[in-house]
Amino acid sequence: MTPLQQICQGIDTMVGRDELEKKLAGGKQLKVKLGVDPTRPDLHFGHLVVFSKLKQFQDLGHETTLLIGDYTTTIGDPSGRSAERPMLSKEQIESNYKTYMAQAFKVLDPNKTIIRKNSEWFNSMSFGDAVLLARQMTVAQMLEREDFSNRYKNKTPISIVEFLYPLLQGYDSIMLDSDVEIGGRDQLFNLLVGRTLQKNIGKEEQVVITMPLLVGLDGTRKMSKSYDNYIAFNDTAKDIFGKVMSISDETMFVYYKFLLLKTDGEIEQLKTMHPMECKKLLAENLCAQFHGLDAAKYEETQFERVFSKNDSPSDMPNFSVRKLMKSEAVPLVDILGATNLFPSKKEIRRLFEQGAVKVDGQKIADCSFICKISNEALIVQVGRRIFIKITK
Repeated sequence: MTPLQQICQGIDTMVGRDELEKKLAGGKQLKVKLGVDPTRPDLHFGHLVVFSKLKQFQDLGHETTLLIGDYTTTIGDPSGRSAERPMLSKEQIESNYKTYMAQAFKVLDPNKTIIRKNSEWFNSMSFGDAVLLARQMTVAQMLEREDFSNRYKNKTPISIVEFLYPLLQGYDSIMLDSDVEIGGRDQLFNLLVGRTLQKNIGKEEQVVITMPLLVGLDGTRKMSKSYDNYIAFNDTAKDIFGKVMSISDETMFVYYKFLLLKTDGEIEQLKTMHPMECKKLLAENLCAQFHGLDAAKYEETQFERVFSKNDSPSDMPNFSVRKLMKSEAVPLVDILGATNLFPSKKEIRRLFEQGAVKVDGQKIADCSFICKISNEALIVQVGRRIFIKITK
């Protein structure tokens, strides 16, 4: 497979393919940029799609820059939004930035990653410089963006600052002299602004590569913390393995394509495997990427104990109900609430209603169920992944 074919794996859109082909044929080391705004303290596998593509460029020997939008975060990227994003304080941004770095280097090679912040140039930009930058595009061009257009039609306010955001992102490409910029599908407009600004000053235009928005664990909506259908970079090995094993067979091959960058031919070969074995291989690979192969193998063993042999995991937490006991009869809802493994008793009751709670292998649908506490431990299972040993 040629370098160009590798780069084209799993992409959504590429603008400037012929230019990229010429640069690769000429042996040029490309300057590749991925910008991230540290709006939240954690990353999930939706971000892994673009990080994996940047890592691919690293492996091909190109210069890769992870640009931290510490200045642009104070504005808020309006991409895909129906309202203006809330502003963050400098303290929040700095805190988020530090956690981003710790997580990003679970995927990227720190020795091959250049870290820059766009406050390096925007903090010293004068108002006159900003006005000159704003002259580069018209309001009509900005309203070509689907999210801006929809908000304008619906009479939802759009601040002038939001119009500036794509210009600032494009200006980043000038300052970094980027040959390639990577982003999510919803970033296409912003990335194309970078090409426009580079062209306006006589620079070679960057190649734009957008990646698909990853579907979440539910197999329907995009992966998002808001939908609680995500896998986080900071999830435990057990959670990563278990969450991957919970996805549908169809979603499994989407993850192979966009997270592990498998080719269509490789995916067809994977489809010849038994679906369960294929999914365990996916879970092992993704788990190993963040926690190492030994941890991934251990979680596979634990998974097989529970789901293949109808056994209980050997590392389940032990919870004593001694502080809750007024008698030998304790409501199971109270026990589960006291473990701090669930956000609320309302959520626990919902799990009962869904038939997700078992005691010693027996499904319990009644949320008023009373546990008879004796010297014998009770094994409580909630959902597919939570097991608790209840003792006196």
